Amino acid sequence: MFPREYRGVAFVVGLFLVVQVGTLALVPEFAESGYQAVENPENPANSVLYVVAIVAMTGLMLAAFRYDFDWAIRLLIVGTSAWLSWYVFSALVSPLAAAVPAVAVAVGLLVHPEWYVIDTAGVLMGAGAAGLFGISFGLLPALILLAVLAVYDAVSVYGTEHMLSLAEGVMDLNIPVVLVIPLSLSYSLLDGESASEEASGVGEEAASDAERGETAGPDADAAEPVEPTDPADAPGDRDAFFIGLGDAVIPTVLIASAATFSPAADLAVPLLGVNLPALLAMVGTLAGLLVLMRWVIQGRPHAGLPLLNGGAIGGYLIGSLVAGVPLIEALGVAGFF
Repeated sequence: MFPREYRGVAFVVGLFLVVQVGTLALVPEFAESGYQAVENPENPANSVLYVVAIVAMTGLMLAAFRYDFDWAIRLLIVGTSAWLSWYVFSALVSPLAAAVPAVAVAVGLLVHPEWYVIDTAGVLMGAGAAGLFGISFGLLPALILLAVLAVYDAVSVYGTEHMLSLAEGVMDLNIPVVLVIPLSLSYSLLDGESASEEASGVGEEAASDAERGETAGPDADAAEPVEPTDPADAPGDRDAFFIGLGDAVIPTVLIASAATFSPAADLAVPLLGVNLPALLAMVGTLAGLLVLMRWVIQGRPHAGLPLLNGGAIGGYLIGSLVAGVPLIEALGVAGFF
């Protein structure tokens, strides 16, 4: 791994941490404000409906790209970004005042979608989406969601490969369906200065992003290398990586769910609602991210969610057992026995 790529990995880990910590800070506020999206968060059918929505949104986006309706997808994502940003800002200021920075996010994406504008919007979307879904998915629905999406992501990247097609479609739209990881200070997304770029995790959560409600956020999860324009370009010459926003959002849904619904004792961290299962789910996600980034840097396409969701689930279960939560309760199935 080249020094520039070490910095890139550190940057993407930092973005994931901001999304995770931001989500944990928002969860108590969202719950108190009654933002729960479903009547019964313990119903496993919620996960099924959400997966169906993701698949449907993915198909809609692919069709839009095929028939030159890219502009509609762009407006949809920008609008979703403003909507989710409003939820985030409304946790800090009054709902009316929150509309001002939320609209500013949308204007920034439309007028000057440089990488730092996209990353800022993506972090706001990611934290807002994960928080909203985290308080709306009980433990069992959240675990089902992560497991099913990990399998779906693997199939869509290694099997049907339609996530790779979706990734190609969204790359030119300059929207926060992906997080941009610059590897040089002079990098400009708008100038298209990158000679060799790597895409990780662009797709299905795009579907979710758009609805992001993932949909708010979740988005693609395949790491797709783009051919360098110069045959002499080496891995260390690339100027940026791209990782799907869904890669950050989906595992964070379990983190938020654990913080909300797990019977484990709260760790009393200032400003955050976090317990040991949620904390170790964060650690597991970041461990999966490091493995994913190592693979992506080697220039091979990879699905992100199997590693990220697997790490989140493993960390959550270990944290639950260490915190003294029986496995049947940690899995959210105690009510069925």
